[in-house]
Amino acid sequence: MSYTAPLKDMLFNIEHLARIDQVAAMPGFEDAGLETAQAVLEECAKLNEGVLSPLNWEGDKNPSSFKAGVVTTTPGFKEAFKQYTEGGWQGLQHPVDFGGQGLPKTIGAACGEMLNSANMSFALCPLLTDGAIEALLTAGSDELKAIYLEKLVSGQWTGTMNLTEPQAGSDLAAVRSRAEPQPDGTYKVFGTKIYITYGEHDMAENIVHLVLARVTGAPEGVKGISLFVVPKFMVNKDGSLGERNDVHCVSIEHKMGIKASPTAVLQYGDHGGAVGYIVGEENRGLEYMFIMMNAARYAVGVQGIAIAERSYQKAVGYARDRVQSRPVDGSMSAAAPIIHHPDVKRMLMTMRAYTEGCRAMAAVAAAAYDAAHHHPDAAARKENAAFYEFLVPLVKGYSTEMSLEVTSLGVQVHGGMGFIEETGAAQYYRDAKILTIYEGTTAIQANDLVGRKTARDGGTGAKAIAAQIERTEADLVKRGSVQALAVAKRLTAARQAFVDVVEFIAANTRSNPNAAFAGSVPYLMLAGNLMAGWQLARALLVAEEQLTAGIEPTFMQSKITTARFYADHILSRAPGTRDAIVDGADAVTALSADAF
Repeated sequence: MSYTAPLKDMLFNIEHLARIDQVAAMPGFEDAGLETAQAVLEECAKLNEGVLSPLNWEGDKNPSSFKAGVVTTTPGFKEAFKQYTEGGWQGLQHPVDFGGQGLPKTIGAACGEMLNSANMSFALCPLLTDGAIEALLTAGSDELKAIYLEKLVSGQWTGTMNLTEPQAGSDLAAVRSRAEPQPDGTYKVFGTKIYITYGEHDMAENIVHLVLARVTGAPEGVKGISLFVVPKFMVNKDGSLGERNDVHCVSIEHKMGIKASPTAVLQYGDHGGAVGYIVGEENRGLEYMFIMMNAARYAVGVQGIAIAERSYQKAVGYARDRVQSRPVDGSMSAAAPIIHHPDVKRMLMTMRAYTEGCRAMAAVAAAAYDAAHHHPDAAARKENAAFYEFLVPLVKGYSTEMSLEVTSLGVQVHGGMGFIEETGAAQYYRDAKILTIYEGTTAIQANDLVGRKTARDGGTGAKAIAAQIERTEADLVKRGSVQALAVAKRLTAARQAFVDVVEFIAANTRSNPNAAFAGSVPYLMLAGNLMAGWQLARALLVAEEQLTAGIEPTFMQSKITTARFYADHILSRAPGTRDAIVDGADAVTALSADAF
């Protein structure tokens, strides 16, 4: 059940697709070139392979427990978290001004993948803290920043995101938690929040809850929601911890997967009201919370890539060891390891191609984020911001949906043994399912892609990306190799299918919304498929150049083969998806509700 970080593939993406040299040319990132990336990733791999990965199976067998309001994490987690924070990993991407390392997302995203591959339940605690940091950096007052940010960036304190209530899931307009203004400028917060990841635990000395609630007299609906900082322990003027705040864990959930991550039910205000501090302005809470959500959605997409990688490694190891039947081509006279059977290779190649394609897409998105925030040219910042925003629902939606297919294949490669928990393959399958649900279901990502990212500008932004893909097609044709031409053919067909769907979505979102949204998730899957396939096509061009130069021939040949497999077996699905969306919308909604 060991894990080996895929450093070669990560560094290939960082160097050639995300173009770390261009990121390092931006103000603030001058020391963050390829050499730094390699050093950071290698050090990160040591921690994740040696410390966190061995705790993953233990966390599934002995999950976090709850007794009398106290949550105790899996044995070993507290000590591992201490090593994680002492190494400065929580502050990797956060500002130097608050004790962080200020490294680009291009590097941080790869470290995030390793952390989640090694131990996804553990990784959720830093993930939520990252979101809290981002929200405070964007909307917090100078006073809140001074009190909380340095402790959050160091990992001395951790953060949570409190949105969901028993009656308010994805529809945050239904939030009922309330906040009563106090004469001293604070608020008393009352309500129940559910599904709060690491809402209570024993790994850090304080927990900083970011809570959505309505100020007394606020407007109904999403326009009346505000955001509050509610610490578990009050903070004294000198920064030391004071008395316990009126927020308590009343239970934790028993879950299908990510069992070691405590998912808490939190009760605010049972003893007079929890003290809260407004973040930004009243009634703008949802706007601020979306800062956390956007950061978290990208990170959850990376979780999908991470769990797919872990499942792939496990399946490859088993396929090399498991001896069963003679190869169909007669190449061996006796039973052979199942990795020699064509269908097993097909499954493993599918797992590999999906994972590498989504990893490449996420790396390019991370570089766009860095450029959107640090590029010296305003026009370049705007262009990269639009590109990143388009990719976020794809990284989240497509990468997590693909992780279900990959982890399912991982179980399948194991055959009957995959159904046995002791093998370990089933844990990845169970852990992966939540990824398509939390931080916005796949349908919510698809609604965002349709409404905000496509229909709002009439498909202009999407078509601009299609134009970039068309230039890659031209480069493939110009290269002229057998592999490049084969990939170009598939990429062209997928891009044309994508443009057809963009035009359909743009034309129907307002006039025939049922038709547009009936195909929203298939559209997201088509777009994600295309973006991942595009990045693998770019990777093929680089790999063929490197191969010609005699650089890492085994790795480069594998990269070319994987890109070709993705094009023929996965990217080739795009035209059929296009037909289902454009021609099949009516069939989705034709049955009346009582006919089901």
